[in-house]
Amino acid sequence: MFENLTNRLNTIFDGLKKRGKLSEADVDTAMREVRMALLEADVHFSVVKSFIANVKERAVGSEVSKALNPGQQVIKIVNEELVKLLGEPSPLSLTGEKPRVMMMVGLQGSGKTTQTGKIARYLRAKGERVMLVAGDPYRPAAVQQLQILGENVGVPVIYDAKMNPPELAAFALDQAKKGGYTVMIVDTAGRSQLDNELMAELSSIEKKIKPVEVLLVVDSMIGQEAVNIAEGFRDNVHITGLVMTKMDGDARGGAAISIRSVTGVPIKFIGTGEKLDALEAYDPNRLASRILGMGDILGLIEKAEAAFDSQSAQKQAEKMMKGQMDLEDWLAQMRQLRKMGPLAQILEMLPGQLGQAAKQVNPDDVEKNFKNMEAIINSMTIKERRDPEILNASRRRRIAAGSGNEVQAVNRLIKQFRETQKLMKTLQKTGMKGLPRMFG
Repeated sequence: MFENLTNRLNTIFDGLKKRGKLSEADVDTAMREVRMALLEADVHFSVVKSFIANVKERAVGSEVSKALNPGQQVIKIVNEELVKLLGEPSPLSLTGEKPRVMMMVGLQGSGKTTQTGKIARYLRAKGERVMLVAGDPYRPAAVQQLQILGENVGVPVIYDAKMNPPELAAFALDQAKKGGYTVMIVDTAGRSQLDNELMAELSSIEKKIKPVEVLLVVDSMIGQEAVNIAEGFRDNVHITGLVMTKMDGDARGGAAISIRSVTGVPIKFIGTGEKLDALEAYDPNRLASRILGMGDILGLIEKAEAAFDSQSAQKQAEKMMKGQMDLEDWLAQMRQLRKMGPLAQILEMLPGQLGQAAKQVNPDDVEKNFKNMEAIINSMTIKERRDPEILNASRRRRIAAGSGNEVQAVNRLIKQFRETQKLMKTLQKTGMKGLPRMFG
């Protein structure tokens, strides 16, 4: 979502870093460009005005003039002010009497029901016993959608067509208490626009179940209208947090930067895709790093930890460092890498020039190569996977035919595998000191 903004800011910052000294005129020019980049990214004009003023005040002072690298110091100031703008981290409130009740609210089409399933999965992974309540009897298939999500996550979904949403929520709360559930999440109805009927129903549900969290789900691709929607809900219901969806889209994304500052409501989660694991707890430091092209190493580590089985990963790492890795290990690693999510999102988390270079790679081409490599290795016998040295010409022709590839593709895979083995053996001998030499 922030790719265009990131590219614009990186171009501006590259110009600053080339200067040994920065005059006030240099800072003015850079800030004008930053202002235009933020406005084009659909950041609220009042937020941009305040942000630029804060950065400029610090950038023309002694903080920059006395710095060894003025350009880098300006970037540091921009990062710090952007983090302030994005607000403090605000984790879910999971304290008090159990079950802790959460309400999901929002307009139709914002992804509210999907986010309900994602948050249920997120909480269940943290050891919570979660119950879902299908409180939207109006939208066709809304109940069925939540039931399917509940089945996929492994949590029960309460629904009774004979009850209206406030009655159903109260009934479900009683059932959750009796069943020993620690969290109950109510998926409420949405509308195509804000109206009194919707607000009256949400207010009635809120009074009956007294939720600790009322999360407003907002489509980040609708631009500044997202800010208006958040303000409209906040004025009628006690909103405690925001869930920004479709952050993997190609819109300008400025609403995600503005909304915290304009509404005063903290962002709790950001949705980065349709899959149930495509949900991230909001962290302004990490989001600021992504926007400024600094990557998100912590986010990358978390994705890896979620995708990789620690015991098997440790065994594979030990085999690799001893030069004992075979094609079965290689295939297992590729499959675990694909579990981390869409390649485009992973590349976005890489820092600096590495991230910029990685973005030049077409994710579709890499995915196609993964599938070809998987097909080739699957066409081998167990003996061939464990001992690639026996792969003579006739065996390679058979593997190519079985996987639907040319023999050259099989040869390339074997060559890549041997280069990886060679790399691991070099690292074993030289340690991390060998990395700069190998990668130039």
